[in-house]
Amino acid sequence: MRITSARNPKIKAWAELKTRRGRLEQDRFLVEGAREAARALAAGIRPCAWLVWPERAGAEEAARLAGAPVYELSESAMRRVSYRENPPALIGVFERPARRLADLPPDPRRVLVAVEIEKPGNLGAMLRSADASGADAVLVVGDAVDPENPNVIRASTGAVFALPLAVVDHAAAHAWLQERGLRLVAATPAAERVYWEADLSGPTAFAVGAEDRGLPPDWLEAADLAVRIPMEGTVDSLNASVSAALLLYEGLRQQRRA
Repeated sequence: MRITSARNPKIKAWAELKTRRGRLEQDRFLVEGAREAARALAAGIRPCAWLVWPERAGAEEAARLAGAPVYELSESAMRRVSYRENPPALIGVFERPARRLADLPPDPRRVLVAVEIEKPGNLGAMLRSADASGADAVLVVGDAVDPENPNVIRASTGAVFALPLAVVDHAAAHAWLQERGLRLVAATPAAERVYWEADLSGPTAFAVGAEDRGLPPDWLEAADLAVRIPMEGTVDSLNASVSAALLLYEGLRQQRRA
């Protein structure tokens, strides 16, 4: 089917998926780009529609169009749907996954707990590091950006689909971590112990908060151990995704040695 008008009702509905409200109301989300769409498919997420810019789409994009209707969009229509300034040749409309605790591995050894991360780029980069370091699961906790935000997907390069991930409130996250016997390690500049001095060789959950506020008090109080990342320069905070990467890779190093 060919859609040329940017005012078409389908175009309007798909464009609303760029907002959190639209994603929640329609229970759908957008995946922009062939690589990210392929990773969503590989994760078993069901496509509802394929949106193609014919003038840009090649054989690689066309080969991925399976399991859902294909719509050929004009440039104006594609630009209205796309979150990017320079739209890709392919956008997939997918069903939103459930993101439930019940779907996470029962005996994880390394878990990232992303607490109230509001910047999509930060959460996406954290998920990318979690996937690269072999984390078993990720909890997105509290008033945080949703994992289906287009910038989260883009910054994670599609890792958001590969990771076992649950979106939960604070109480549910605390309970799940305790039930699985995970040692909760909180990252905070106020800690006395440097992170590489801590014993991270056992099953561990790393809690990282927003870089401007850090972790909420209840997470610091619940932590079995608080660690800090040395700051030798003039800045007083690290990007949240950098902090998560350092902790996850140190956990990986220690667990491999153990």
